[in-house]
Amino acid sequence: MSAPVTFGKVVVFGVGLIGGSFALALKAAGQATEVVGFGRRLGSLTQALELGIVDRAGFNVGQEVSNADLVLIATPVGTTPEIMARLAPCLGPQTVVTDAGSTKEDVVAAARAHFGERLGQFVPAHPIAGAENSGAQAARADLYRRKQVVLTPLPESAPSSVARVRAAWECCGGLIRELSPAEHDRIFAAVSHLPHLLSFALVHELARRDNREQLFAFAASGFRDFTRIAASHPEMWRDICLANRTALLDELDHYRAQLDDLRAALACGDGARLAATFDVARSARRAWAENKTKD
Repeated sequence: MSAPVTFGKVVVFGVGLIGGSFALALKAAGQATEVVGFGRRLGSLTQALELGIVDRAGFNVGQEVSNADLVLIATPVGTTPEIMARLAPCLGPQTVVTDAGSTKEDVVAAARAHFGERLGQFVPAHPIAGAENSGAQAARADLYRRKQVVLTPLPESAPSSVARVRAAWECCGGLIRELSPAEHDRIFAAVSHLPHLLSFALVHELARRDNREQLFAFAASGFRDFTRIAASHPEMWRDICLANRTALLDELDHYRAQLDDLRAALACGDGARLAATFDVARSARRAWAENKTKD
């Protein structure tokens, strides 16, 4: 006997990797009767329709959202305030809204500015399951399986809204965690946003050199592993870096201090200091990898 449908009509803003995978996962689990997609480009919506990600393309926000059970905002975080402004007047009493943004304090500020007394119907979230590829063609139903999804409920978030958003991500296979918006942004500045910034910076610096073709011709696995995320969506990561710039600047300062320390060790030929740094890093990286394998 199939599981009862938890969500009837689901509306997704942004039908690429994140939003598209959310829709596919809910449909695969039999937990959505209809998925309506909104997008900035008709080509993306057409592709999402052809791939079976959405059942219909949406064009009238008020018409589609007023009777929706669940709305996911899965667009670059810089577009979130504008989308919330369009959503707010249209929310039905049963509609629950969540998002998939990689930053949370800016999203919460936008929600407070636009949702007003409907703020209890909003529950911020962040699935930790991105990839360097983007677009509807990259979406897949198993993207969130056994992946962490961080919820950052607000004091105003209704318990029923939190429960429904939790259930939606669990239907997608996600492992639910909870943080405050501020905790979330500090943590992900260190372990996600800074690594992306560094990866983009390295590839950009090498790409501007006169001998770039020769450099890239000899680049191998180390370069590949370190720079994989530099192939990520530029607009999305521009918005993330700007939205979380305070925490990201702090992390960048910590990293620059570490680089300065390594440079000083190199300059004076201090092999012991280099080895000690590398040993701590290796132990921490191996411990992290072992724990991830057990998850």
